[in-house]
Amino acid sequence: MIRPIRAALAAAVLCVCAYAPAGAASPLSLNDAFRRVIETHPDLESYRFTEDARRAEADLARQAPPLRMAVDAENLLGTGGVSSFQSAELTLSLASVIERGGKRDARFGVADERLRGVELLHEAKRLDLLAEVARRYLDATAATASAALTRDDLAQREQLVAAATERRKAGIEQSSAPLAAEAARLLVAAELERTIRAASHARRRLAVLWGSTEADFELAPIDLGALPPLPDYETLVRLLAETPELQRFAHETRLREARLQLARTERVADIDWQVGVRRLQSGSDWGLVGSVSIPFGSASRAEPGIRAADAELAVIEFEREGQQRALQATLAEAWGQLDLAIGHARRIETEVLPALQRAADAAERSYRTGASSHLEWTQLLGDMIEARRERLDAALTAHRALIELQRLTGRTFAVAAGNDNGTTP
Repeated sequence: MIRPIRAALAAAVLCVCAYAPAGAASPLSLNDAFRRVIETHPDLESYRFTEDARRAEADLARQAPPLRMAVDAENLLGTGGVSSFQSAELTLSLASVIERGGKRDARFGVADERLRGVELLHEAKRLDLLAEVARRYLDATAATASAALTRDDLAQREQLVAAATERRKAGIEQSSAPLAAEAARLLVAAELERTIRAASHARRRLAVLWGSTEADFELAPIDLGALPPLPDYETLVRLLAETPELQRFAHETRLREARLQLARTERVADIDWQVGVRRLQSGSDWGLVGSVSIPFGSASRAEPGIRAADAELAVIEFEREGQQRALQATLAEAWGQLDLAIGHARRIETEVLPALQRAADAAERSYRTGASSHLEWTQLLGDMIEARRERLDAALTAHRALIELQRLTGRTFAVAAGNDNGTTP
């Protein structure tokens, strides 16, 4: 049996705290999404029938060659002395094949490896599905977070409109300032409507994975500001050996070895045997009959099949090496994205945003005292929103990269805090 792959791929993909307010209907958590997909997705259900088919093949491979019953009639309905049934010879016999060289065991070995491969394919598909659930859940969460950020921007724009209107009434502001502030507010309001609709579409895209056409659910509140930790790169490279995409080569090697062994058994000829009784109609006599036949040249006829099976076994190591390098390239790219995104997000959070906040506070005080125009304050507030969006995008890039790393290795690198601890069904 293959080592069970940790299907809790996204146990901490978001590395966030998820909770439901007391007394409220439970929102959809990442675990809930996992559970729905695992219970309903047809790609997972279909493997049950594939496994049944492989079990049937294994049962068929276990069977010995069948017994054959034959009835032969000779010397009847001819001419002369055999024109009637008086000289007829009737033979009733049983026949079969004695398999030699371990053919039956080798045949079952091939069927058994094919059966084991179904479990590996099922786990690989399950891992891919959980990764896709995590991605779509993250997309839906990101859309919701983007809408919340746009609401903050709209609140700032409304504050700017109120301040500009107040200064205009006091006669210390040009009439264009409130109009410009209102136009900017309308643009942000339109963007908020778009992001709200985008969040609904993202939830619907998530719901499609468990066969629903409606997005009539809310996501569990999470904090996308919590950045995932950076796993050790060398550890990830070592874990690649356990990924299903490389495990299948180990299984394929065993399967091709079994096929090579089956091809080698063809060197030993099988023995056809037959035994029965014959009735001689003319004298009403009975006699035993039997025969044994062994074909010649079995070894030479088996050689082409052995060479083909041996070549297929030899090439699998090169295929595995090529796939391993491709996976390492993907892992290196994802790890690099994670490293860069974490560093960028932390830089914005610890340096850029505090500096912009101080500048915006100073610009607000300067504007309200009439020492500067509203353009400076507006620009700084816009820069703050853009910096927060950039920080959000960096966090999302980090989480997406972590999902890919976890898909590649089948491991979880962090545990989420809060009520939803990230365990999977």
